[in-house]
Amino acid sequence: MLVKWIRCTVVDRRGFERGQRKWAGLLGEPGFRGQGGGWSRGRPDIAHIFAFWESRAFYDSFMARSHDRLAASQVGTFKDIQVKLFDHRFDVKTGFEPRFADADVARVAHCRVHEDRAEHFALMQEKVWNPAMAGSPGMLRGLFGEAPGSEFLVLSLWQSAAEHGKYRVERVERLGLRARTAADVAALNGDVVQLEPSWTV
Repeated sequence: MLVKWIRCTVVDRRGFERGQRKWAGLLGEPGFRGQGGGWSRGRPDIAHIFAFWESRAFYDSFMARSHDRLAASQVGTFKDIQVKLFDHRFDVKTGFEPRFADADVARVAHCRVHEDRAEHFALMQEKVWNPAMAGSPGMLRGLFGEAPGSEFLVLSLWQSAAEHGKYRVERVERLGLRARTAADVAALNGDVVQLEPSWTV
């Protein structure tokens, strides 16, 4: 599965939201698995969108045919767009499905990892972080994705911001020491996203 993460700064909120609903047109696209997103809880002008495709071939075909028509209604409503593609490497918890209806917030972490530490980072994700996250009350499902150049995405969906907050306070520092994350990671950007039900496709 291919995971697309879009992050942008919105300059016309109402226009952007109106345009976001037009992406319902993705539903008939071959290979499309789902899309959702919302607003950053820390910076209200930042929007995050997560889209899921069966394969790169289906995604490339969509980009060549239908993308520009669907995107036209949002032109001029945002700036500073960043688009990243990741290959799904493994699930956090089990059986990731790109569904958003039961989740209140998403947590996204984008890690650039030292090249010689990439395998260790992925192993620690599997052996240390995954079990801790999977065992946290309120954590629904998630995935670990990889892009060329030792870049990784950890996306998790949570029942509520409060549940995610408890996990962070209680565990993140201790787990980071155990996984020796500081030695692996060159740069880390993260955000907590308040999901917008009307953006779910």
